[in-house]
Amino acid sequence: MVDARRLLEILETHDTGALRLVLDDGCDPNADLDGAPAIQRLVEMYFRSDRFAPCLRLMLDHGGRLADPRIAPVLLNDVRAIEAALGDDPEWLLHRVSMPSTFTPLEDATLLHLACEYGHLEAARCLISHGADVDAPAGTDNFGFNGHTAIFHTVNSNANRSAPLMELMLVHGARVDRTLKGLWWGKGFEWETLLFDVTPISFAQSGLLPQFHRKEAHVYENIRKLSDAAGRPFPEGLNVPNRYLAS
Repeated sequence: MVDARRLLEILETHDTGALRLVLDDGCDPNADLDGAPAIQRLVEMYFRSDRFAPCLRLMLDHGGRLADPRIAPVLLNDVRAIEAALGDDPEWLLHRVSMPSTFTPLEDATLLHLACEYGHLEAARCLISHGADVDAPAGTDNFGFNGHTAIFHTVNSNANRSAPLMELMLVHGARVDRTLKGLWWGKGFEWETLLFDVTPISFAQSGLLPQFHRKEAHVYENIRKLSDAAGRPFPEGLNVPNRYLAS
């Protein structure tokens, strides 16, 4: 049987081949792994890749249980499953998500927030085609922080994975001038950061903070696209990558 450290490594790197082997060998996807079910560890991991959905499907096929099963079609980036869920219950589109997120918060968030957080372009397109509101806000906390729209999940994503979703949001008229009182990032994790007076552009720029581990080129490319959408001029010839830091 696989040990906990190895299983965490498999889940963290979305190693579908190794995961299939350990599940076929009897690994329980619902077993406790460092204080939470293994399937929850997969969902909460900070890495984002195209291999996430196949890993999740493997765990579900082996009896894994999500805390909120209604979000499975979006986490799987499965358009057919989304269509089926809507066919069974048209109100499913309004379902709200509350779950830990290593990056932008998913508290009282929409399914579109969820798709944008995981970089699931097909799921987002499908949700929007069925009427998902691109400017629906997530919930706020007792301080009035958060309340962000789905585009916030796309402007500052792991390896810039959600950049195509940012463009999708912009095509569908997502507002880029929304200002939040504050926005938590990575709440509950070691890299937890509270940002104040946040817009999509300033949130993109926060990727320059060291704990975000974002690339300068990605940060400024996203800011340029957001500025274009806002009708704001954007300077050419920026000092990117920063010559001072490079020296």
